[in-house]
Amino acid sequence: MTDTIFAPTTAPGRAAVAVVRLSGPATAEAVRTLSGRLPAARRASVRRLAHAGVEIDTALALWFPAPASYTGEDCAEFHVHGGPAVVAALLEALASLGLRLAEPGEFTRRAFEHGKLDLAQAEGVADLVDAETEGQRRQALDQLGGRLSEAQARWRDGLIRASAMLEAAVDFPDEELPADVARRARPILEILADELEAAAADVARGEQVREGFRIALLGAPNAGKSTLLNALAKREAAIVSATPGTTRDIIEVPMVLGGYKVVIADTAGLRETVDEIEAEGVRRAEAWAEGAGLRVWLVDGYGDPEPEVPASLRRGDIVLLTKRDLGEGLEGLPGEPFTAKSPNDVAWLERALTDTVVEALAGGEPPAATRLRHRDLLGEAAQRLRHALAEEEAVELAAEDVRLAARALDRITGRIDPEDVLGRIFSTFCIGK
Repeated sequence: MTDTIFAPTTAPGRAAVAVVRLSGPATAEAVRTLSGRLPAARRASVRRLAHAGVEIDTALALWFPAPASYTGEDCAEFHVHGGPAVVAALLEALASLGLRLAEPGEFTRRAFEHGKLDLAQAEGVADLVDAETEGQRRQALDQLGGRLSEAQARWRDGLIRASAMLEAAVDFPDEELPADVARRARPILEILADELEAAAADVARGEQVREGFRIALLGAPNAGKSTLLNALAKREAAIVSATPGTTRDIIEVPMVLGGYKVVIADTAGLRETVDEIEAEGVRRAEAWAEGAGLRVWLVDGYGDPEPEVPASLRRGDIVLLTKRDLGEGLEGLPGEPFTAKSPNDVAWLERALTDTVVEALAGGEPPAATRLRHRDLLGEAAQRLRHALAEEEAVELAAEDVRLAARALDRITGRIDPEDVLGRIFSTFCIGK
């Protein structure tokens, strides 16, 4: 990479301070041109920025010579006043010097390509930038700190040891090696296959932390789902009406419970209907609920003379007998008496939802792998090891499966990865990172 890039690293718009970052071989010359001279390495210096005889701003300039920088290249930062006109003038000056505006994620990609970060850690950077909750922040820091990378290195070391035993049996059959040298790899491969399968299964927990734990509100029309959603959201997120079937589509409301992002969905009332639009709403409600981490069933146990008790309860579902403020309810119905008009009832439900979310997402060790890409590669590696274990007599085939398992693990951290995969990952970053 011979070009030098620049980009604002702070959000656009009016602010007290804006930061513009540079990286590449022409960084030092650009800093000298705009500020007169290079500041001392890694020390903020006040500089008057000017170009073509026109003053831009009085700013802080920082200089990070390679390789001790974020990208591993010569880098610099200008901290200027955050007015849009100031930032625009600085960006225009940099462009006129022959520097190029960075693409999304290009600074972090350069850090990856210079060995400052591996691919899993780079994904942690993206997650940290996007983090909205405490749970997301902690998980992103774990990945940026190398949690998955360290696990991958340990798994890979085990594969190397097992592969050495198998390769010895294949390449040196006439040497004075133990007769069971190939079989000695089996316990190592069994442990590794178990660990990889467990890590792949735990990816769903990491995805829920990143994307949000899904909670579905389900029930017949007029059971009180929209009223409950508004009470939990503390705003008018859904239309409340006495007309059955008012909610036709999924209404999602993001919230934070126990430091974790959750997405609560009001869904269409579940019933048989000949209305094509309402039927589609019911289908979408059932599909959304199928993938939800928690389902809250609302049953009108006080206003409906023939309430429909949910027939498809699964373990962990919550059943609320709604509208208890209307008077006497029916006997023998499963569930908790509830009314969304009672602050105490709503507070109780919030605590119950929070307990469920925290138990689901915070239990045990944080997940090492957090993305579907990780799950697929871990699953591929585990499958290869299962094949190797099944080919005990065909040592050559077992050795090849172990090599392919190691290649799958290497793609997690980017030791080997197709160019299109790298492009797709870094394109999700914001410009300036």
